[in-house]
Order: sequence, then C-alpha cells, then structure tokens
Amino acid sequence: MSYPSSPEEVAFTTYSAESYAQHLAAKEPIPGGGSAAAYVGALAVSLASMAGVYAQGKPAYAQHENDLAKYIARAGALRQDFMELMDEDSRQFLLVSSAFSVPKDNPKRAEVVEDALKEAAQPPLKVMRKVCESIELLEEMLIKGSRMLLSDVGCGAALARGALIAASHTLFVNTRSMHDTAYAQTLLDEADKLLNTYVSRADAVSDAVSAQLRQEA
Repeated sequence: MSYPSSPEEVAFTTYSAESYAQHLAAKEPIPGGGSAAAYVGALAVSLASMAGVYAQGKPAYAQHENDLAKYIARAGALRQDFMELMDEDSRQFLLVSSAFSVPKDNPKRAEVVEDALKEAAQPPLKVMRKVCESIELLEEMLIKGSRMLLSDVGCGAALARGALIAASHTLFVNTRSMHDTAYAQTLLDEADKLLNTYVSRADAVSDAVSAQLRQEA
C-alpha cells in the first residue's frame, strides 16, 4: 500500500490493521492521534452493535426487538462515519502543514493558516460528538443487549472513553494556535461539555459491567 503524498491520496481505511498500525508507529506525519481516535470510536460502536445483533431474534429479548433494530442501524451509520473521519483527520493535517509552509512574508499566510486550523478542528470535534452517541448506544446495550456480550459492552465503553479524550487532544492542538480566540472558545466550550457529561457516563457503563461480571463469577 503506497503512502499518501497528498490529501487526495489519503485512504487509511483501505489498509490492513497491521499496515495501519505500522504507519501509526512510524516516523510519518499521518496517521496520528486524531485518526486513531476515530478508529477506536469505530471499534467501540462496533461492540455496541455486536451486543445487539446477538440479542436479535432471541425470545428473551423480544420486548426490545424494535429498539435493537434501530440501535444496530445507528451503530452501523456511526461506524461508517468514524471510518471516514479516520481519513478526514489525516487530510486536514496535511492541509495545515501545507498552510504553515507558506512563506512568512506572504501577506495571506496568517489567513491561510487560520482557515486550515479551523477546518482541522472539525474532524476531532465530530469524532467527539459521535463517540457520545456511541456511549448512549452502549448504555442501551447494557440493558437490552445480549447478556452473553456483557463484557463486550464494557469494552466498548472503555474504548469510547479513550476515543473521546483522545479526540479532544487533537481538537485542542488546533484551537491553541488559532488567532480567532472567540471561535476557538466556542469549540472548547462544546468539547468541555461533552467531556464533562460523557466521560462519566462511559465510566458508569464500564463500572456496571465490571460489577455484574464479578458478581456472576
């Protein structure tokens, strides 16, 4: 798999898991933490889907059948969104790098850099929003998903927590360089609200799973 040399060539979602991990570990600018956060988000919501799929069609979960169908469909859409954001984050990083390479004596440099930073802040913020939706699905699966997959729901919650915090770091690295501090603050305010609300909700799912599994042992 050829390494991308331009934003148009970024296609990490087509890499094998091994190849992606190798590039993540290498001395290469992309993929980085933002892309990895999106990938982890995809894994988290996939585990939510798994718990629902195993419950579908089972008499013990008949009362949740309609809800499960909706949750599984939503999880599939979120998984696709995360996969697209894996590449979008990397594309935006390349565009920011290109903006910073504009000569400092170019009168439009500041504007180009600022625009690039604002665009680059969008993928991690989107990842954060979608991780929060994924945590909501995991909360539902804790109650309505297959009991056989209880540990997977807990794993999904733990991964979602990490993805949420990881994406925030990528957001912050872009906002800190913005000159439009008012705009940056709006992004920070939303990020703080998501973190303050959903990290604890992910922890609650994970803790509930641990408590139930230890009790059942």
